[in-house]
Amino acid sequence: MCSPPYRLICCVGVVLATCAAQAWQPAPDSMLTTWGEKVSPATAWRDYPRPALARTTWSNLNGLWSYAITDALATVFPAQATGEILVPYAIESALSGIKRRLTAEDVLWYQRAFVPPSASKDHHIFLNFEAVDFQCTVWVNATRVGTHTGGNLPFSFDVTAALTKGENLVTVRVTDATNTPGAYQLHGKQVVSPSGIWYTPVTGIWQTVWLETVPADHVSALKITPRINGTVTIEINPGAAACTVPATVTTSLRIQTVATATAHGNRINLTIPSPPLWSPDSPTLYDLVIRFGDDTVSSYVGLRETSVMKDSDGRLRLALNGKPLFHWGTLDQGWWPDGLLTPPSDAAMRSDLEFLKAAGFNTVRKHIKVEPRRYYTH
Repeated sequence: MCSPPYRLICCVGVVLATCAAQAWQPAPDSMLTTWGEKVSPATAWRDYPRPALARTTWSNLNGLWSYAITDALATVFPAQATGEILVPYAIESALSGIKRRLTAEDVLWYQRAFVPPSASKDHHIFLNFEAVDFQCTVWVNATRVGTHTGGNLPFSFDVTAALTKGENLVTVRVTDATNTPGAYQLHGKQVVSPSGIWYTPVTGIWQTVWLETVPADHVSALKITPRINGTVTIEINPGAAACTVPATVTTSLRIQTVATATAHGNRINLTIPSPPLWSPDSPTLYDLVIRFGDDTVSSYVGLRETSVMKDSDGRLRLALNGKPLFHWGTLDQGWWPDGLLTPPSDAAMRSDLEFLKAAGFNTVRKHIKVEPRRYYTH
């Protein structure tokens, strides 16, 4: 049993009490941004991570996790944790509270307890990781729920069968060789010995970890294709084999409904009358609500088309909405002094875009990095 003092880790639908020897703080002797100075276990990336396909039934698992470092032979979380790490910041970053470098021979372990959200009998609970660098294996209680390789992309596991009533335990095992000779893995701008244009490695969880409850027949992905004449095609990728679930899409602009369409299947066509077109100077987005059987998700769409066309001199140009558009932008590498690959916060990430827009740019050239999904919504 824990003895006082206690720390409360709060997230949407989840409240846990864990032992705390001392208050969390960033690693000492580190350069912090103004946003990094505001980071705490209670505020670390609280926003919904997937705005292009959003639900209200979710729980945030960011915050303080136990961590340990072992050699490659270890197959279970050790009996004694090394300490606590602030997720979702990589262990090499100041905002993790650790700021420690690992080698290709090290194994990084994460572990935390959680209480899953309540769900009806026919619903499923998914454990989602927005990004873990590089190779990881995940257990819930004693059940290995899956593995993933690759440091940039989101992945999910259906953990319904592994859950028990009350408190559950999630364990993550991570290895990351970066550019160690013989490793042959994608590492972007990370290298073991950073200098010049090469940067500090990032190991482990570096984006949001979260739970989500979905019905058996649910939307697992959306493909939204707009046309500047106002037609929008929405293709639903169902999470189950059923393809005959009734679906309805409602479109609104500034909370006013502008169009509704219904289909009995996975493809819906709707028409938005006289739409204002999306452009960098006028980034109008329509809100979408998709009801697919018992599932309800929200998304958005901008009415725009991209193409390649010839100008008056016969040169090929990139075009937006049928007109050539000069792309004026910066090379954006997306590294932070306190979070490395992880922006200190959503507000910090958004500030980059607001600065570039105010400076007169209309383009971001993202360099060897995949940003959190909220970045693309912003």
